[in-house]
Amino acid sequence: MPNVEIPPGNARATVGSLIRASMRDAVAVLLPVACSGCRAPDRAVCRDCRRALEPAPRSLERAGLRLWTGLEYSGAVAAVLGAFKDGGRTDAAAALAPALRASLCAALAEVPGSVPIEVCTIPSTPAARRARGYVPVDALLGRLGLRPAPVLVLARERADQAGLDAEARRRNAAGGLVARSARRRLGPAPHGAAPRDAPLAGRRFLLVDDIVTTGSTLAEAVRAVAAAGGETAAIAVLAETPRRWAHHAGSSRETLRDIASQGGYGGRTGVVDPPFRTG
Repeated sequence: MPNVEIPPGNARATVGSLIRASMRDAVAVLLPVACSGCRAPDRAVCRDCRRALEPAPRSLERAGLRLWTGLEYSGAVAAVLGAFKDGGRTDAAAALAPALRASLCAALAEVPGSVPIEVCTIPSTPAARRARGYVPVDALLGRLGLRPAPVLVLARERADQAGLDAEARRRNAAGGLVARSARRRLGPAPHGAAPRDAPLAGRRFLLVDDIVTTGSTLAEAVRAVAAAGGETAAIAVLAETPRRWAHHAGSSRETLRDIASQGGYGGRTGVVDPPFRTG
């Protein structure tokens, strides 16, 4: 098994969680807030929406990549995740983290060998980081006791993904990422160091993202890691976007505009923004 360790829960943490939950219930009576999923007066995520967020890990293939997901991005899941990412509802992170944990564990369970594995994430745009004040995937990983390696950076500006079909998104994502050390290293490599075109040589990564649609962003990240000499050992995402015609999802020209049930995904993530806007 790889040595990425996802800290397990323990009895003390469970008792603490119950105490905190009771306190939140009491506060919600005095200072009610709206559920980030259904907007009903309740806690950050009401009981009904929490049930929709119960982990259901499964494997799938997008853009020729095998990956694991913890949830389906629809209904309450889409609403809560959209509120967390682009509505400032950081209080929803606790309800989302278990599904990401389940996806990570499932992905790692399939990785043979004992070579160390690092966590790698898709970088957000500077504008997204400024607007949010936090990086959603990093925040969720932090709740699980994990810190991603700052491996990838944006290589260039990219077009707005709104309304683009699968092929257009692939073209837009191509060449959008580069390994950080590959971009910043100048001149010949020091004696004994990895060649300048392979700064990630010998390193293996668990690639993590929040939502997968066509898989174009993940495919670009895998390419960038490989181009720098690294290896993507496994891929895990929090949620996957369901496709109306699953039998040809990989080549479908369908965009999320065609899925009326999707919630307010705000459109500021990584190299490839989601292919629609709300509001």
